[in-house]
Amino acid sequence: MSHANAALTPVQRARIGRMVIDEGWTVAEAARFFRVSWPTAAKWAHRYLEMGRGGMDDRSSRPHRSPSKTPQPLVRKIVHKRIKTRRGPVEIASLTGVPASTVYAVLKRCRLNRLSHVDVRTGEVIRRYEHDHPGSLIHVDVKKLGNVPDGGGWRYVGRQQGDRNRAATPGKAKSKYRDPLMRHAYVHTVIDDHSRVAYAEIHDDETAATAIGVLVRAVAWFAAAGVHVEAVLSDNGPAYKSHAWRDACRDLGVKHRRTRPYR
Repeated sequence: MSHANAALTPVQRARIGRMVIDEGWTVAEAARFFRVSWPTAAKWAHRYLEMGRGGMDDRSSRPHRSPSKTPQPLVRKIVHKRIKTRRGPVEIASLTGVPASTVYAVLKRCRLNRLSHVDVRTGEVIRRYEHDHPGSLIHVDVKKLGNVPDGGGWRYVGRQQGDRNRAATPGKAKSKYRDPLMRHAYVHTVIDDHSRVAYAEIHDDETAATAIGVLVRAVAWFAAAGVHVEAVLSDNGPAYKSHAWRDACRDLGVKHRRTRPYR
């Protein structure tokens, strides 16, 4: 597409070519008629002669050769230093022997100019994605957390006081063993892929019945906000592989997808 201040559009360029090549106009006459310079008219006439109508479109301004481009082995070295050591352009420049401006240009081209683009633990480039509208896909998962007794657990107040706090906490589960069990809390989370809006409930288990109840209430909660849930993504946990979960998704009109194992 021509830029906003272009004197000639592809159609006008083709007219110049036809007038000069097919109709016998001189380049000077065509230039005066279209109010452009002689070199401009000659350029389009010559290109029309060589390529026809297809040569009238804009070409890329990218050069055919880039002799001063940073060599690929050096680019890989800069990227390796950035990912593994999380150093800045100045420090990497001192290690690689190239200007800091070159290092920054390489990092920006590779989308590594900000440390927020790099995963803190793995050092790999963060790959983000999202569906194009709310409700297109929701993610479900369960987070298992240990319950803390009233007054604090043994990690905070010590073993003796922690055991007394556990024994004094109301509603604790009994066990055949000496110490009472505090058991765990299971946080069932539902997140919309597009908006990242989350719906969560805390339960005492992660059975299929509990997971289905959370899904039903989450779908209703999103519907009340004007969002129609189309698909749900889960891992391969027992609750999500059950027939009851499959039937619940079918009744809700929600397509169920599962992640690849161990991903």
